[in-house]
Order: sequence, then structure tokens, then C-alpha cells
Amino acid sequence: MAKDLGRAGILGNAVVVALPRGGVPVGVEVARSLAAPLDIVTVKKIGAPAQSELACGAVAVDGSIVWNDLLLYSLGITQAELSRAKERALQEARKLDQALRSPSAPALSVYAKTAIVVDDGLATGATMKAALKAILLQKPQRVIVAVPVGPDDTCKEIEAMGYTVVCPLRVPEGELLSVGEWYDDFSQVESGDCRDMLEESRGHPGGPRPLEPHAVH
Repeated sequence: MAKDLGRAGILGNAVVVALPRGGVPVGVEVARSLAAPLDIVTVKKIGAPAQSELACGAVAVDGSIVWNDLLLYSLGITQAELSRAKERALQEARKLDQALRSPSAPALSVYAKTAIVVDDGLATGATMKAALKAILLQKPQRVIVAVPVGPDDTCKEIEAMGYTVVCPLRVPEGELLSVGEWYDDFSQVESGDCRDMLEESRGHPGGPRPLEPHAVH
């Protein structure tokens, strides 16, 4: 993926911003390859009332939110239910963000820089869109979405929003049921591991030291 980013014309002022937790190991490798600093943008999906695994939206730690309007309409969810679901997800995002950060790994600004927003893959794109919404508030010069795998239709949807999307493995529409199925190893990344990766990335000039990434089919 680093070669693809190179062809996208990455400038020397890039900051890699990973979505925890699965996106952090991928972000480590991208940051190391580009000799760029690593940061995170914490996002949580908003589960539909009574169907918590069904994402009706996503919210970033700063409150930036994206809704799946078609799904909301089909489920007939009330505004009060949406408000409660959003608040639960926001509190989870803030709790996770606090667990991942430390005094040696404070938040980095992407103002007037190239923000490379990284995750372990795309599915519906809801969490990525919420992350992008939060990143844009910092007024970066350019935003690039970088993922190893994702549905072609989701990639095109994000490109239609004006972003450059680097995705080496674009899966035909309807063939990606979950991101994990495209990995040989999709072990859960623990919060402590993410925190260690961030701290190590700040302590090694030229970007994070090499780590073993997930292996993508």
C-alpha cells in the first residue's frame, strides 16, 4: 500500500491518522514506510436500538457524526432512540480514546498538512466517513483514505465526496461480507497494544519501528 501512496504523490508534510483499534497496526506500517508521524482518530459505530450489531451510523470522539439515512427510515427509529444510541457510542469513543493516549503520545494537528486516514479495511464506510468529518475540522491541506481492502462501490462513494482513495484490493460490490474474511490473521488488537504502538512511534525518529501487520489475502 505504501507504493500506491507514493504514486498518489504524498508530500513530506503527511500525518498518518489511524482508526483504532484494527487500523493502528496498518497505520504503523504506513507511517514507517513514509517516515511520517502516527496519530489516531477514535470512532465508534452507533448500533440500532434493539439491534446493537446493526450500525445505523458512526460518531467520532469529537462528536462528528454520520447517519445511514436509508436504514433509519426503514427501521422507523425515533429521535429519542437515536439520541440515546449516539450518546452511548460517543461515551464509548471517548473512553477508548483516553485508554489509547498517554502523555508521550498526545494528539497531533493535521492543519495545512496531508492527512492519510488509515483503517484495516472498508465495509459500509460509516466509521471512515465520521473520521473524515472530524479530520476536516482541523483544515488539512489534503486528505487521503488508505485501506488494504474494501468494496469497490464504497471506495467510489468516498471518492465522489472529493477524497483520494488508495485501496490495493477493491472487491466487487456484494462480495465483501466482512473485512476480516480477507485477512489470514485478523486477531483482535488490544487497547494496550495500540497505546504501545503510538508511544513507540513517537520515540523512534523517522516513524514507528517495523511491526508484523495483518496478512491480507
